[in-house]
Amino acid sequence: MRRIRGTNRTAITAQVLAVCLFVMLCSGCAGSPKKVSKSGFYFDTIITVTLYGTEDGTYIDHCFALASEYEHKLSNTLPDSEITNINEHAGQFVTVSSDTLELIQAGMHYGELSGGKFDITIGKLSGLWNISEIAKNSQDDDNKAAPSVLPNAGDVEEALSHVDYQNIIIEQNQVMLADPGAAIDLGGIAKGYIADRMREYLRGEGITAGIINLGGNVLTLGEKADHATYSIGIQKPFADSGELLGVIKVKDASVVSSGVYERYFRVDGKLYHHILDTGTGYPAENDLTQVTIISPYSIDGDALSTTCFVLGLADGMALVESMDGIEAIFVTEDGQLHFTSGFGGELTFE
Repeated sequence: MRRIRGTNRTAITAQVLAVCLFVMLCSGCAGSPKKVSKSGFYFDTIITVTLYGTEDGTYIDHCFALASEYEHKLSNTLPDSEITNINEHAGQFVTVSSDTLELIQAGMHYGELSGGKFDITIGKLSGLWNISEIAKNSQDDDNKAAPSVLPNAGDVEEALSHVDYQNIIIEQNQVMLADPGAAIDLGGIAKGYIADRMREYLRGEGITAGIINLGGNVLTLGEKADHATYSIGIQKPFADSGELLGVIKVKDASVVSSGVYERYFRVDGKLYHHILDTGTGYPAENDLTQVTIISPYSIDGDALSTTCFVLGLADGMALVESMDGIEAIFVTEDGQLHFTSGFGGELTFE
């Protein structure tokens, strides 16, 4: 699962590339001569908001204010966040805001839906692996690292024993971790939730066209002035040159991808990536390299991209097929693309 981290000025290469690809594809999307776009640095990545039909940047400034507000509520690494407070007071009830409560409940829902493959109590385990920091400090372009960076197997087993979303107890606006050894990490779902809140704010302000890109979590607002769709590029795994697998055309929809190429390192030729399997405590091992989810809401795309990757092609495909209004693209190690049955119309993959 991905982690929301405190502000760090070193952006992850794959995420920056995804942002650049997206901007390149959508630079001509405006159906009006009016356009405003700004970028900022939150959640340890670059985020970009582009609005069409206006040149007033204050709307984006408010979106960035929301990003900062949510980061300081939902991060599990910032010392004064609500999630940190819950984790540091495990075994006790902690009063939280309605936003934090709503997101924790959503995380628990996906924990149940996935049979625990998606679990927001993964905090101790994800912190033990620390994939992002190791990848940033890798020795060369191939992200080679020394064996000493790997966590001890006993430590992995111990951390894994505390991963169980059912240990989260909620009473009104109070949350408690019943297991004092557990820790919540909302990194696999929070960016999607925040993107949805930004879109909700913009709609309330009468903004009808735009693109919200939270480090590769892409959410479109409405449609272009000519009622046309937005073109969203899907990055080819491990392609340094910006090569695309293809383009999805959507309107008022979320496109979120998770893959082994986002944050990883290699030890003795073996790849270790950031998507952890809650069944083993180690990076998920299957024949997938990427999963892309297309959905009405980004919170669902965020959670499902991780969940379906861990489930693997067959079970992940079955889960998405059971859900209305959600589609997926699975990319296997042999480079083959696998689509859910609902692709077509505005969800055409080119």
